[in-house]
Amino acid sequence: MVWFRKGKARASQRLALYYTSDVHGSERCFLKFLNAAKFYGVDTLILGGDLTGKVLVPIVQTDGRWEMTFLGRHEVLRSVEEVEEAEKRIRFNGFYPYRCAPDELARMEADPAYADRIFRQVMRESVERWVRLAEERLRGTGVRCFVMPGNDDEFEIDEVLNRSDVVINPDGAVLEIDGYQLLSLAWANPTPWNSPRELPEEELAVRIERLARELDPHRPAIFNLHCPPYDSTLDSAPQLRENLSIVMVGGQPNLIPVGSRAVRDAIERYQPVLSLHGHIHESRGAVRIGRTLCMNPGSAYGEGVLHGALVVLEDDRVVSYQLVSG
Repeated sequence: MVWFRKGKARASQRLALYYTSDVHGSERCFLKFLNAAKFYGVDTLILGGDLTGKVLVPIVQTDGRWEMTFLGRHEVLRSVEEVEEAEKRIRFNGFYPYRCAPDELARMEADPAYADRIFRQVMRESVERWVRLAEERLRGTGVRCFVMPGNDDEFEIDEVLNRSDVVINPDGAVLEIDGYQLLSLAWANPTPWNSPRELPEEELAVRIERLARELDPHRPAIFNLHCPPYDSTLDSAPQLRENLSIVMVGGQPNLIPVGSRAVRDAIERYQPVLSLHGHIHESRGAVRIGRTLCMNPGSAYGEGVLHGALVVLEDDRVVSYQLVSG
């Protein structure tokens, strides 16, 4: 790829990028992500993790019609066209449609291992679909498209991302973009949900440090770390009890910092020009840690709204930034 260049940076460099995260299966948000380069006039797109959805919606065929329950409403679909329209609605909301017969639905309900296997298959097919959409829309445009998994994403999707020649998975690497070093990591510190890509803080620190050793200290760096830094205002989430109920104080959720101490330590030590984060949907904002501008655009994928960060860098500084929604 011509945009990954080794050697010294140019005497003057500029990079305009759009960053988002946590679309959680919403095809509406992913399509907006692909359109963001043209809409905002940038040539670099970064999706910083949590691509996949969490819910399968069976569409059951019986006697020449289909039935489904979606968002609490039972629907009867009487034609293939109605099924296709329903599938579109399901994908746009971050869920996965799955056509099946009544006997297969009964098997999924009776056999959790089989249901999990079907879910993973549909999830992988969805990511393949998204990669094809990105290739169709971005090939030949000069737009660079980085798509990284997050802590909620199963490992099955990595191979799908890695085999594309248009979508680049930057996870676990330091890549170069027009003289800027992009350090990326999908993993997070432990959460109450025991998601696939979690590590104790000590192990997370080791992974970040291993990558940071590849950085040239004489050139500007951008961190693309799915987890935000601890106690930064970008990591405030409702406090949970052991049963996952929310702790309320004065009738409001009690917000506490849940980000990573390892991430914060790395930012403080290496002081990248920009640090991009997701993971905590409620903590949309921008804050400085030393000279580093840290941003979390937040997420409202369930409403079909794509939150993002628009950033322009020149040489070793951020010259403009804006939190945007569409």
